Amino acid sequence: MARLGGRVALVTGASRGAGRGIATALGTEGATVYVTGRSSRGKPAVAEFPHSVEETAEEVTAAGGRGIGLVCDHTNDEDVRALFGRIRDEHHHLDVLVANAWGGYMPYREHNEWFAQPFWEQSMERWDGMFTAGLRSHLATCLYGLPLLRDAGYGLIVLTTFSRGRRYLGNVFYDVAKNAVCRLVSALAEETKDSDLAILGVSPGWMAVERMTGLSQRQQAEMESVAYIGRAVVELACDPAVSRRSGQTLAVGDLARLYGFTDTDGRQPTPYVIEP
Repeated sequence: MARLGGRVALVTGASRGAGRGIATALGTEGATVYVTGRSSRGKPAVAEFPHSVEETAEEVTAAGGRGIGLVCDHTNDEDVRALFGRIRDEHHHLDVLVANAWGGYMPYREHNEWFAQPFWEQSMERWDGMFTAGLRSHLATCLYGLPLLRDAGYGLIVLTTFSRGRRYLGNVFYDVAKNAVCRLVSALAEETKDSDLAILGVSPGWMAVERMTGLSQRQQAEMESVAYIGRAVVELACDPAVSRRSGQTLAVGDLARLYGFTDTDGRQPTPYVIEP
């Protein structure tokens, strides 16, 4: 029996990558999943990666759920307001909110080159991208989405990141933006401690996504599919006592051992830690 039948979820930044894996995994358990991103069929936001919200929505439906693909620019507050207004009008509630939309890497072909440059040689445009299309989009999504979950008094909010706030991530802009997501998780948990809401950060390892090139042998050996983080979010959504973990940022590999799930190849890749 589908464990998330009747549940309504939203996954942002889900035309490809982790968002796509999360949305599809929620679909396998029968959820209705709103899939958002800037890329629509035939109109990709990033020319190199011609995936769309419609394609992910179709994968959700094929997996056993109901996918609803909507174009939404999460740097645009009016787009985000309208998104939650539509969910309220169509379903009157939201059970799972996954804030995953992230920007700041464009152009992708230059990512590895600029990432390793010293801080004093960086361009503020990189920070603007990571802040506006990353950290701020997470915050705005939670700001406009929280009332829909608070109305019910329960639910799950997941913010994806690539850190647990313990190590320097090798680039000042990236480190500040990603670790700020962890702080946002703990702050939101404090703000909602009077409810049965669970707000968590989820940090994957090296995922097999389009832009992951030039990896070391160690990184390749620890590569995980986007389904791995999807399964982590599913288990959190199915845990009736998940609110006890509110405020924590957890690694996908640790969640795999906690809940007993594996990646698609049967492995449980350990959490990868950036070594600057």
